[in-house]
Amino acid sequence: MSQLEIELKELKKEIINMWSLVHSQLVKSNIAMVNFDKNLAREVVSREKRVNGSELKIDRDCENIFALLTPVAVDLRFVLAVLKINSNLERIGDIAEGVAKYILSADKPFNPELLKMTETIAMYDEAINMLEDTLTAFENEDTSLARSVFQKDEFLDRINIESTTTTVKYLEKFPQDCYQSLINLSIIRRLERVGDQSKNIAEETIFYVEAKVLKHKQDE
Repeated sequence: MSQLEIELKELKKEIINMWSLVHSQLVKSNIAMVNFDKNLAREVVSREKRVNGSELKIDRDCENIFALLTPVAVDLRFVLAVLKINSNLERIGDIAEGVAKYILSADKPFNPELLKMTETIAMYDEAINMLEDTLTAFENEDTSLARSVFQKDEFLDRINIESTTTTVKYLEKFPQDCYQSLINLSIIRRLERVGDQSKNIAEETIFYVEAKVLKHKQDE
């Protein structure tokens, strides 16, 4: 096995570990929201430093591969894809931390009726599923699965678009929950961005495997 092959194998292991860490952060922020578990929310916030540290390590490793081993063709596309996926994962980690901070600022558990009307839990579940699908697609070089992520993002977009109207309807029934409703609305906005980041990751997987650039083409 050449030095390049060794470094690429290690890089793949690192980015998959980063994926697992970010996935854990997203799942825990979801559980913290549903159960109003502030201790778990604090854990998510404290673990964000690990996410940032992993991002910096992977960035450095990619730069070293470029500088010292000059990859070409599919190897070059792989490193370029990992570099961008790494950034997308870090942003999802930021989103999970942001949700955790919203939970810490809340003064009472979220009303189940609010979460049901705005479909926040369903949105969270789909965001997590999208992230899981991107990892499976990347590991298995499955571009068909990667493309399925684009359609799933439409579900998140629909909930986000309808969220203002559904929140107003909820407040007509529960006007005392104004602050909680605003927090929930902010969480929905962040989850929509998880979908966007997952789409970006899926695009990078397709670029790496098929040498096709899909950026900016999904909306054309």
